[in-house]
Amino acid sequence: MVFARSQKGLSVLSWLVVLAVVAFFASTAFKMLPHYLDYMSMEKMITSVGTEQAREIRTVGDFYSHVGKGMQVNNIRDLDLREVLKVKVENNEFIAHLKYEKREPLIENLDLVARFDKEYRVRMP
Repeated sequence: MVFARSQKGLSVLSWLVVLAVVAFFASTAFKMLPHYLDYMSMEKMITSVGTEQAREIRTVGDFYSHVGKGMQVNNIRDLDLREVLKVKVENNEFIAHLKYEKREPLIENLDLVARFDKEYRVRMP
């Protein structure tokens, strides 16, 4: 036996539950997306050292200066460059280790955590 009235779609309560779940995931995405965009910008700045445009970069200080200027242009102000990026020179290459974590409060004592840890080898121009 098929009940036509009971098969017309979601009830109001079901729609509220679906809306709450979608809102939760949207809120989470909007909180974490800026951190991933900042990370991708940092990655581009570090890898751009080896390109033709960055020919004047020869020392570790120049490397930090180049990335610091890129951070100002991209409005990345909540990272301390000297703490999150460690650079050394080996065999005519810059070895840059970008490591940091960002926390965003979610609910009460629960946080969302994004941990970034990557090493880059960039040839000196």
